[in-house]
Amino acid sequence: MSNASGPVLVMGAGTVGCFVGGALQSAGADVVFVGRPRVLTALSSQGLTLTDLDGRLQQIKPGALSLHETIPPDLRPALVLLCVKSGGTAAAAAELGAALPAGTPVLCLQNGVSNADEGRAAAPGLHWLPGMVPFNIAELGPGHVHRGTAGQLAAQDDAALRPWLPAFAAGGLPLTLHTDMRPVLWGKLLLNLNNPVNALSGLPLRAQLLDAGYRRVLAALQVEALAVLKAAGIEPARVGSVAPRWLPRVLGLPNWLFRRLAKRMLRMDDRARSSMADDLALGRPVEIDALCGAVVRLAQSQGRDAPLNRRMVGLFAPGAVRPGTPQALRGRSRSPTRRRRRLGARTRPEPAADRRPPTADCRRLMGRRADGQTSRPASARPRPPPPPHARACATGRPATGHCHGACSRNRTAG
Repeated sequence: MSNASGPVLVMGAGTVGCFVGGALQSAGADVVFVGRPRVLTALSSQGLTLTDLDGRLQQIKPGALSLHETIPPDLRPALVLLCVKSGGTAAAAAELGAALPAGTPVLCLQNGVSNADEGRAAAPGLHWLPGMVPFNIAELGPGHVHRGTAGQLAAQDDAALRPWLPAFAAGGLPLTLHTDMRPVLWGKLLLNLNNPVNALSGLPLRAQLLDAGYRRVLAALQVEALAVLKAAGIEPARVGSVAPRWLPRVLGLPNWLFRRLAKRMLRMDDRARSSMADDLALGRPVEIDALCGAVVRLAQSQGRDAPLNRRMVGLFAPGAVRPGTPQALRGRSRSPTRRRRRLGARTRPEPAADRRPPTADCRRLMGRRADGQTSRPASARPRPPPPPHARACATGRPATGHCHGACSRNRTAG
């Protein structure tokens, strides 16, 4: 099928489905929404409102929306947009396969890397196409969905999608076609590894990315994923403003430098948040298995382990205690000594049993004789303060190794 004039079926009228489907309907397409009763009730009373960070404001009245809890039996869509959560792909695919003619194109606009394969296994008669949504969409209120970040839709290059390119462009959502979507999907997954971090932080996306601690958690997850991808021979595509191999380094920068170098990454409004944060807040199943779980499975296929991503999966298990601090998310606790050093405080010296008596060189540098008396006349002009290593040695503390050869102790003991 390659007819762009037929109806579009949105299977999964959540935030992504409502935004993309609403954009296509605003451009003149005939769109049918299938979703959960909670969403359909809001749409039937409030209508559909689309906004974004660029000032977009489009409203579709309730009477203009075609809303259904199941696929209408007589529907013959020209295109299906599968927008259910990744965990619901198999069930939705089975429902589509039972209701639609063979060969109907299904574009998967979901998180994860294997949704098209799962759909094909459940409904082999349909034409499955992988797609990618690069931007964040949040539900701001009943019937109000908001795009808070930038990016262009991507999909597998296929004859069934080419006639739809003008419709997507007219709806303000240009669609880019790729001959190979696997690198694109893995490139998007690297960015999606922030979803569980954002959900556990309880912060909006921008505030969370401006927290250096949470950025380090994300960077650690990405470093692990990049190592697994390299072992598997997969080169992830650049999806956002930073190339995949540079993402962890940029995230590890101090805040003042990160703000300057990551302006495009931070181009989002204060209302943007991950869909996983919404799901966690509402008690719905989260897509952790499609994100961190995919990294763990790929690592296992290569005979490797991905402990950080595996731990993140465990944090979303039923009954798991979910920490919110960056240190707890990484599974580390800073020791008191490390904490004092981070705060600039001096650590306590080694026990007296480990100290050695100061040498003559050290006492000379301190201006003292072996009997402890000063070797300078009282009227002599005060000398500059001795270096820290000499002061430490003369007081009996261990040499620090920074005297650069001035102290015989450090020349012999290092």
